[in-house]
Amino acid sequence: MSDKTPVNAGAPVPGSPYTPGIITGNLVFVSGQVPMKPDTKEVIRDDFEAAVRQCLENVERILVAAGTNLTHAVKVVVFLADMDNFSRLNAVYNNYFGDVKPARSCIQVARLPLDVDVEIEAIAVLP
Repeated sequence: MSDKTPVNAGAPVPGSPYTPGIITGNLVFVSGQVPMKPDTKEVIRDDFEAAVRQCLENVERILVAAGTNLTHAVKVVVFLADMDNFSRLNAVYNNYFGDVKPARSCIQVARLPLDVDVEIEAIAVLP
């Protein structure tokens, strides 16, 4: 088994049994990030675009703490509570990651943690 180094930046839900990020080899794995402001623990609701931005900023915070950033992301998984928000997701998402967007999956789920509308996880390489 590879060595794993935790990246403890971001906003994990108190009491949840996970690490926000893990470095192994030259990869950083970022746990699913909900639209929670890390400083206040406030969850963004009723503004889907702001929620997507907060998720992406949370992912980026962890990547930066690990020594990389969104432009080095190679895979992203987006979980949506309602696939009708797909075009709204893309309108915000398109402003992130640089010219070469990472491979991506987008999945509609019945329910997300904290009853949010979106959750985003990522894998990135270390430069």
